[in-house]
Amino acid sequence: MKLFLRENLLLIVTQLSQCVMISVIFWLDGYRGKGVIIYAILLSIVLLTAFLIYRYISRKNFYQRLQNPMAKLDESLEITEQTPISEALDQLLLAQFRLYQEELQQAEESQNEHLLFMDRWVHQMKTPLSVIELTARTLDEPESSSIREETERMRNGLNTVLYMARLRTITEDFQVKPVTLSKLIREVNQENKLFYIRHEVFPQLREEKPGITVESDEKWLFFLLTQLIHNAVKYSIGKAKHIVLRIFEHEGNAVLEVKDFGIGIPDVDQKRVFNKFYTGENGRNYRESTGMGLYLVKEVAERLEHHIEMESTVGEGTTIRIIFSETQNLTSV
Repeated sequence: MKLFLRENLLLIVTQLSQCVMISVIFWLDGYRGKGVIIYAILLSIVLLTAFLIYRYISRKNFYQRLQNPMAKLDESLEITEQTPISEALDQLLLAQFRLYQEELQQAEESQNEHLLFMDRWVHQMKTPLSVIELTARTLDEPESSSIREETERMRNGLNTVLYMARLRTITEDFQVKPVTLSKLIREVNQENKLFYIRHEVFPQLREEKPGITVESDEKWLFFLLTQLIHNAVKYSIGKAKHIVLRIFEHEGNAVLEVKDFGIGIPDVDQKRVFNKFYTGENGRNYRESTGMGLYLVKEVAERLEHHIEMESTVGEGTTIRIIFSETQNLTSV
């Protein structure tokens, strides 16, 4: 109604002004028939009101569509009503929808090409890194360890880029199956054996209930746990010699906990550490921090429908838990 009144306000003012102006002209010309003048004004108002009522009723759906925001993009394809202006609006929205679809398809094709390029590029870069690592083994210390440390950092960075690129299509890359948490942790520890040795921070596995098995995607869960372990080790260097990887059940849920005894996270940063590119106070002290590790952990966990909990105290360390719901905990079924 407000939109209708705003659109026709000029017409109403013009019509009323015309009635008054004509009446004044007749009065100045010497005509003194007040009854006729009043009757003419009232008749004009009645006709104007009837016209406005008809116009509003015939275009009611049109005005409502203009005022109410669309809940879904498909609503732009709905037909409003059989009036010229409504049909023109429907044609405009249809053309706009088709144009949007074409541009969206082009953007998706471009992005898919970019993701494919990133995927192939990362795998191509891993080959020369492996060659460099093999070559470094023939060198004397400490040159050999330094080169292998740098190649390992590059490999971890490439994996982060690869998983970040795949994150958008993670739902198409799912392979959900039973995963034994203790077996997964041992595989991750074996993969990061040199990383532990180099930084002199070592894992301790505490399995409170043997054989806890969950339903998840093993590859993405492997990546998620690796990110948590790298963070735990990085912020424990020089302060603690071990981290704790704990598996237990709580209220029917399976829990995988990564606990370090490092520098901890300040209270002001704890609510934002899962934000993209947010590094916080610790990130400014550790220049290698990209602000993407915990963001990817949060995103992957949500896509896998797992819950993430974090507790941290400055100077005492940080604990992050991956919680698998009771339906995902196959041990309790």
